[in-house]
Amino acid sequence: MSGVFGMKLSMGKQVALAAVVVVMGCVGIIALILTLVQHHLVDLPHRMQYGMVFDAGSTHTSLYMYHWPGNKENNTGVVSQMLVCDVDGDGISSYAQDPPGAGLSLRKCLESALAAVPANQQRETPVYLGATAGMRLLQLQNHTQSYQVLEQVTKVIQGYPFDFRGARILSGMEEGAYGWITINYLQESFIKHTFEGEWVSPKGRKIWGALDMGGSSTQISFTPGQPVQDPASALGPKLYGYQYEVYTHSYLCYGKEQAMRQLRVNLLKMSGSTRPVKHPCYHLGYNITLTLGDLYDSPCVARPVTFDPASEVTFTGTSEALQCLNQMKKIMNLTDCSLAPDCGFNGVYQPPVSGDFFAFSTYYYTFDFLGLAPQSSLAQATTTIDTFCKRTWDSLKTEYSEKDKYLRDYCASANYIMTVLLDGYKFNQTWGNIYFQRQVADTDINWTLGYMLNLTNLIPSEHPLVVTGVQHGQWAAEVFFITFAVFLSLLVLAILLLWNP
Repeated sequence: MSGVFGMKLSMGKQVALAAVVVVMGCVGIIALILTLVQHHLVDLPHRMQYGMVFDAGSTHTSLYMYHWPGNKENNTGVVSQMLVCDVDGDGISSYAQDPPGAGLSLRKCLESALAAVPANQQRETPVYLGATAGMRLLQLQNHTQSYQVLEQVTKVIQGYPFDFRGARILSGMEEGAYGWITINYLQESFIKHTFEGEWVSPKGRKIWGALDMGGSSTQISFTPGQPVQDPASALGPKLYGYQYEVYTHSYLCYGKEQAMRQLRVNLLKMSGSTRPVKHPCYHLGYNITLTLGDLYDSPCVARPVTFDPASEVTFTGTSEALQCLNQMKKIMNLTDCSLAPDCGFNGVYQPPVSGDFFAFSTYYYTFDFLGLAPQSSLAQATTTIDTFCKRTWDSLKTEYSEKDKYLRDYCASANYIMTVLLDGYKFNQTWGNIYFQRQVADTDINWTLGYMLNLTNLIPSEHPLVVTGVQHGQWAAEVFFITFAVFLSLLVLAILLLWNP
């Protein structure tokens, strides 16, 4: 009797154990199904990448730092400005007699960059130095000195834990084209960010032209309404999956500083033996004395066969506005044009200007000082410049706190700009298409951003980190069933340990 009872009890335990195993198997299958279905692949946020460009201009050097997400849009990084640092002193070309000084001048800004870039990303952060017209002129004057200056800045930058990609002298065409890229990127002509957080190509995109004037050169770049006839003036950059045809030309020796030098040399020639030399663009009461060595220290002006570099000449202001404008027209050739009427100045081919333009650098600083930025009518600009040029030096010094070297040149610079834009580029009928601005979207307008955008095609994009995710309710169910399966497993183990068949 007891044997039969024991057998029944044993069979009951076997049935219970089998039931628990079945339930555990079902729970495990449910948990597996919940794990495999309705899951989502989610990209983790891309780590920011960084890049820096030194703008080594003719009168000063600045460091621009940019950052962009590790992913890319059609192979071009989406770049924004995060830091600007102005280097103390003049441009690196001014260190021709002291090349090590050019490198040392960069240290302050390199230290600022070191503090801005996360330590674990410094080794992979590219740094570039682009030298513009000042170094192009030094290269013409003394190739050895220009090489030594670049060698010294390279040596200093390489001493910092960044990925230095080289120091080089940009061509005028590159400088103009990169400025054009900067403007159209900032205006979202290439690509724009939607409210949904996506980057898309804008419909009916508007392409802007670029007018840049530095100390030693001036550039014009735009997409013309007709094919560019001169291949030497055409560029075809491909950005965000689109190909563009851009006309661009750089006039070396026609930046603001070199234009002022050419004007003084012309006035000296015209004066004959008369001293002091009358300067119509300087204000009455202003005088400046220069050595002939300083006056002729540029390949942009023709030196006399013989002259004493230590000899001095004094220029005295006369506040003659109309005479100033007329003299400006004499420092450039406004008549020769083998491809008439498609010419800028000095006989250079230029298709008719087309579209709206941003005028920056010297264009902006001069017109902003005169209260003509960002836009003004042609009549207003002409009247304002004329009135300003007729003022005396004493009246200006009473009203403005600007340094003399800047204040004295606003009249000449403004008349030079008017000559370039109207007589050179032929904006007579389209003056209203010019906007004099320094920034767009809190970012400086210059060639460096365009340079970085172009170079990000060469910088590898970061592969995104991918995680698998599920909705919260599904996740809770998975946790419950997996926990229940573990509990049943422990129950089966306990039954096996306590059961004595």
